[in-house]
Amino acid sequence: MVADRAEQFVTGDINRFAMLLFLLSEAAFFAFLIIAYVYFHGAVKSGPSASNSLNPLKTGIYTVALLASSFTVWRAEKSYSRGRNGAFFNWLLATILLGAIFSFGQGREYIHLYRANVTVSRNVFGSAFFTLTGFHGLHVLLGLIALAILFGLTLADKSSGRQSSAVRTIATYWHFVDWVWVVIFSVVYIWALF
Repeated sequence: MVADRAEQFVTGDINRFAMLLFLLSEAAFFAFLIIAYVYFHGAVKSGPSASNSLNPLKTGIYTVALLASSFTVWRAEKSYSRGRNGAFFNWLLATILLGAIFSFGQGREYIHLYRANVTVSRNVFGSAFFTLTGFHGLHVLLGLIALAILFGLTLADKSSGRQSSAVRTIATYWHFVDWVWVVIFSVVYIWALF
């Protein structure tokens, strides 16, 4: 019975299964980056650090946009599965816009840090911070590209059901990106307050 369910899951949606395997490897990758950040956190004795360089409140606003995008992609997925194409497009567009707002906020923060002479080569904080948040930002960018491609493909293809695997797979990826940020925000920004 369990083997039959597992086989049905794998053969029924191979794309989502492959994405879950990929995300497992990405979770390990981010875990190592977060562990490195935590390890080097105490090594900063002078110069830029999380507590004197970052603005958790401002980043928190952009974080809300990213977390809201998890809700909107979930609504898009539900709308698609119910055949409500208009709602699907609206929710998917909202997801893209919220992700873009987050990316804009991260870009603004990087510009601010650069102007304050906080760079990847300045000290161990800069190296750890930009590596961790930069790789996350890259994942957000790739997710936005995937969402935009999905939007264009489903807009061009009026037949129902042909993109359902892609919708589920990309939504799974987007949820992962959002939840990784929850951990990063907690470790990098919230921890800096204490």
